[in-house]
Amino acid sequence: MALLSSVSGISRQQLSCSSFKTDVWNICRLNSWHIQSYSIGTNQATQLYKDFSVKMCSVSNSSSSNVSIPYEKSKRVWIWTESKQVMCAAVERGWNTFIFSPHNHELANDWSSMALIDPLFIKGGEVFNGVERRVATIFEVSTPQELQQLQPADEQAENIVIDLQNWQIIPAENIVAAFQGSSKTVFAISKTPTEAQTFLEALEQGLGGVVLKVEEVEAVLELKEYFDRRSEVRNLLSLTKATVTRVDVAGMGDRVCVDLCSLMRPGEGLLVGSFARGLFLVHSECLESNYIASRPFRVNAGPVHAYVLVPGGKTCYLSELKSGNEVIVVDQKGHQRTAIVGRVKIESRPLILVEAKRDSDNESIYSIILQNAETVALIGPCRGNGEQKTAIPVTSLKVGDEVLLRLQGAARHTGIEIQEFIVEN
Repeated sequence: MALLSSVSGISRQQLSCSSFKTDVWNICRLNSWHIQSYSIGTNQATQLYKDFSVKMCSVSNSSSSNVSIPYEKSKRVWIWTESKQVMCAAVERGWNTFIFSPHNHELANDWSSMALIDPLFIKGGEVFNGVERRVATIFEVSTPQELQQLQPADEQAENIVIDLQNWQIIPAENIVAAFQGSSKTVFAISKTPTEAQTFLEALEQGLGGVVLKVEEVEAVLELKEYFDRRSEVRNLLSLTKATVTRVDVAGMGDRVCVDLCSLMRPGEGLLVGSFARGLFLVHSECLESNYIASRPFRVNAGPVHAYVLVPGGKTCYLSELKSGNEVIVVDQKGHQRTAIVGRVKIESRPLILVEAKRDSDNESIYSIILQNAETVALIGPCRGNGEQKTAIPVTSLKVGDEVLLRLQGAARHTGIEIQEFIVEN
């Protein structure tokens, strides 16, 4: 059953037909103990691989025009390791290209008998594949002069692997600028997932790939989690229209202002709610007013008890947010992006209670408490004529107004959605 769950858990949208075949077959081979435990022979495993490949290729071909390319498909990852555990973890997560030192041909052969991998070998500062074709050139960069010698017009291999000896961020940014528009893919050797993230985000666009040189499985898991977060924000969040049914002054309480390290535009904000089952889109303070300057980096999000949406489909209490945490910024149409929390302010302020229901569901009540102030607003849906009413201040909100909700599972354990019976009022 573990084998089947591993295969069925692969996202249809995130794998091309060819990569799906490789991943399914690798799962079948790397999980041979599961095959034996459930009396599934080699022929059956092969048939399983074929059946899933045909089915998923059909799905991929029929819907390819509607599927965006995941972040990890636009960035490449090669693994440099001598650890079998690291190899297994990487292959199970779709990374099949491995770099070997010249003396490790036997190790490459051993791993090739276990999984469908693409072995590459280092020889004299260059990287060759199994048929001795040069696929990359390695450059060690320790001085500005060496960095200047690295130019895309040079007659080098289709890929370039850079090994930055001291400085990393500024040289990586210079390389991104120099190679923009080039057909060459520039990889950076990274010894930690944090280094890899730095290279992949340099000058916003990032390098084309990384060579993760590690011996710990945790490094692979952490880098894959980063890729998953980046892919997640490329998907549209489903937002639902709801009608306000109650607006009442609630008294005093501790509310949280979330100041981000990013600027927000009109129509953007954070998803917040008293219950995880329904989060309201709370507008940022980016709009101009006559009485106070705009704060386009701030969301006056609600009281300390409220949930806020964070990456990975999780929620977090507003009171738990700290500098350096990530949150999801969402706009009126469901476009999302991650932003880093720069500061959290908790102050005692007058509050207002807002409740709403969906037209198709008269039973479920969705609730949020916010500071009672003109600068605090909820975001409503786009109108039929395309006109956007960006934000409705809570001081002007009335019964019958329409707002946007994010509906999701109500039960949570440490912010993770779980399946269990729960009643919240």
